[in-house]
Amino acid sequence: MKKRALSFMMAGVLAAATLTGCSGGGGTAGTTVAQNQAEGEGTKAASAGETVIKVWTNDRHDSEYVDQKISEFNETNDKGIKIEMTVVTDDYANMLSMAYSSGTAPDIAGISAGQSGFDLKTFADAKILEPLNDRITDADYEKVTEASKLQYEGIDMIDGNVYWIPTGMRSGVRMEYNKSLVEAAGVTEFPNTLDGVIDLAKKVTENGGGKNYGVAFTSSVPFIRWIEGTSETSGIYRYDYKNGEFNFDGYKPVIEKSNQFFKDNSVLPGSVSQGVDAMRAQFAEGAFALWGNASQEAGVFTDQFPVTKFDWGVSTVPTLDGEVKGALTIQPQKGYMMLSSSKNKDAAWEVIKFFSSEDFLKGYLEGGYCLPISGYMSSAIDSSKTGRLADFKLQDYESVYPAVPAVAIQGDDYIATLWNAILGNVSADDAIKDLNKRYNEALDNDVSMGKIKRLIIKDFDPMHPNAGTIEYLDK
Repeated sequence: MKKRALSFMMAGVLAAATLTGCSGGGGTAGTTVAQNQAEGEGTKAASAGETVIKVWTNDRHDSEYVDQKISEFNETNDKGIKIEMTVVTDDYANMLSMAYSSGTAPDIAGISAGQSGFDLKTFADAKILEPLNDRITDADYEKVTEASKLQYEGIDMIDGNVYWIPTGMRSGVRMEYNKSLVEAAGVTEFPNTLDGVIDLAKKVTENGGGKNYGVAFTSSVPFIRWIEGTSETSGIYRYDYKNGEFNFDGYKPVIEKSNQFFKDNSVLPGSVSQGVDAMRAQFAEGAFALWGNASQEAGVFTDQFPVTKFDWGVSTVPTLDGEVKGALTIQPQKGYMMLSSSKNKDAAWEVIKFFSSEDFLKGYLEGGYCLPISGYMSSAIDSSKTGRLADFKLQDYESVYPAVPAVAIQGDDYIATLWNAILGNVSADDAIKDLNKRYNEALDNDVSMGKIKRLIIKDFDPMHPNAGTIEYLDK
C-alpha cells in the first residue's frame, strides 16, 4: 500500500475546507488524502459491501512494515474491511481537531512516542474521542496488550475513561558511552552515581588532551536528555502529588553537581549550542565519551549515524547516591484512538485489534521499531532480532507518571530554567524559588478559572507512581 506523508502544507488545503485536526480523508485503499486533494480526485467510493476505515498516524519511520501488514490485511480479512492509512507529519493534534470540526476526521488516530504534544484531556472533554472501556475487555486483546494493566491517568485515560492502549514504549533515558574512551581513562565499570559520572567525564577529558571530551549536551532540551532521569530515579520530581502542588526544591543537588561538568571543562566545546543530530554525529565520530538519551538511540547509532569506529555501551542513568528511589519515566506509544464521529465503530475496533494483535506486533517489535510494553509480547518476541534495542530493555523501576496538570506559566518552563541554573547563569536557589512561585501561581489561577483541576494522589508512591488513588479537586 502506497503512503505519502501529509505535511503542514496541507493545512492550508484543509483549512479551506473548514478543517482543524490530524488528517484523514477520502480515497480508496492505497490512496492518501494528500493525493486525493492535491490531484482533485475527491473521495472514491468503496467497493460494494466494503467498509473503508481511515487511519491517521504521525509515524513514518515504520511505514515500510506497516504498509506491508496493511496490504496483507486488506487482501485476506473476511470482514469486508479495507484500511486506508495517511501519514500526518506536522501539527498532528491541531490537524485532528480541525478535521473533526469539519466532519472529515478519520475513524482511528494513532499515538506515537511522547504522545506528540497531544493533550488527551482537551480531546476527551470535547467528546472527540470514543471511550474504549467496553471493548478492551476482549479476551484476545487483553491477552496480548494487557490493557487492564496499562491505563495511565492523563496519558491514555481520563477519569476512568480509556481512550487508547499502548502496544509499545520508548524506554526511559540511558547513558550511551564510548567504551574505548572510558577504558582508556582507567574506568572499567560505568558509575552508578552522578558524582561518579562527573569524575569519569573529567578523566576522559584529561586523558583526551584536547581531542576527546568527557560529555556533550545539545541546545535541544538538554535537561531532559538524561539529567531529568537522574532526578527521577533519585526520588526528585517537579510535582508533589500528595499535596497537589509543584515543588522544585529537590533539584538543588542535581543542579549544583551537574554544573561541575562545566567547571571541570569536561563538556565538548560548543555542544550546548548545537542541535541533537549534530551531537549524535560527533558521538559517532568519537569526539566525546558520554551521551544520554532513550531507546531511539538504538536505531540512530545503527542506521542514522552508525557507530563503527568503537564499541559503544549502554548503562542505566546514575542517581545521586547510587540508590533508586523513584520511577524512571517511560513513554507509552503505538496506540490507536477511535474518533467519536466514526460511522463504522465496530469495524474501526477490528482495525485497532489488528494493529494490536500478536502477529502484527511480533514483526513490529522484532523489527526494532519500539520496545514491548506488555509482558506477553516481551516473552513472545525474539529479542536477538531487535539489535541494540535489546540494550534498552525495561527496568523494573521504569513506569509512567500520571500527567502533571498543564498550567499556563509566564516565562521559561522548568526545563529551560533548570538548565540555565546548571549552566551557572543563575543560582540553584533562585531558579527553584522562581519555579515554585510561577508554577504554583499558574496552577492556582488555572484551577480557580476552571481551566484545569488539581490532581491529588494522597497515597502516592514514587516507585509506583501509577498505583495510587487519583482525585481531582476544583480548588
